Amino acid sequence: MKQIVRFITCCLLLGVSVVRAETVMVATAANFATPMKEITAAFEKQSGHTVLLTFGSSGKFFAQIQNGAPFDLFLSADAAKPRKLEKLGWSVPGSRFTYAQGSLVLWSAQEGLVAADSPDILRSGSIRHLALANPKLAPYGAAAVETLTRLGVYDILSPKLVQGENIAQAYQYVFSGNAELGFVALSQVMQDGQLSAGSGWVVPADLYTPIRQDAVLLTRGKDNSAAIALLDYLRSDAAAVIIRAYGYKL
Repeated sequence: MKQIVRFITCCLLLGVSVVRAETVMVATAANFATPMKEITAAFEKQSGHTVLLTFGSSGKFFAQIQNGAPFDLFLSADAAKPRKLEKLGWSVPGSRFTYAQGSLVLWSAQEGLVAADSPDILRSGSIRHLALANPKLAPYGAAAVETLTRLGVYDILSPKLVQGENIAQAYQYVFSGNAELGFVALSQVMQDGQLSAGSGWVVPADLYTPIRQDAVLLTRGKDNSAAIALLDYLRSDAAAVIIRAYGYKL
């Protein structure tokens, strides 16, 4: 006991605050998995807190949170679900903000299959399978359907669509070769500002509704210092550097 009192006294004399490390549980949209792991590693090193990440479709997280799932933070792939959770009383008013704006890319694991400046491959008639995320659960899937519709090829290609439960599964279909190409998040195939592999066409932003991704502090985490600190860190310059490196806009 004397040692503890001596430690606290020393901290007070030195002006050092005594902060208890906590654990924060985060429901994170699948498209943001890679940058979030990087952000989390930097945050844990700086703060001493522990972050437990779960990745999946925003639609499923939305339902799970309303059924009492033990998450402190929700990083959605859209803005609508966090806004609705706030209206329903499942999140802390005023905590919601946009942490990234996502981009869609038509991508193939094969080099040279998709031209960087054209979606002509969609009209070629050579496609057997085209992967995308479930448009009812995942904003990137909805953006893919919107793009196909605006390009006038949705009806032609709809029999060839292969739906993943979320954007991570859609990416796996293409990465494994089960689909020659598909619509995925740019963050999944970009590294240091360039495609990490394969070939792709970055879909122009005017072909789909902007994918604004919002974060929100859930009511379960309102007294969790780690959750509050992580939300602040997501707004930091250090986090912005990581987010931009994966092709997101801020």
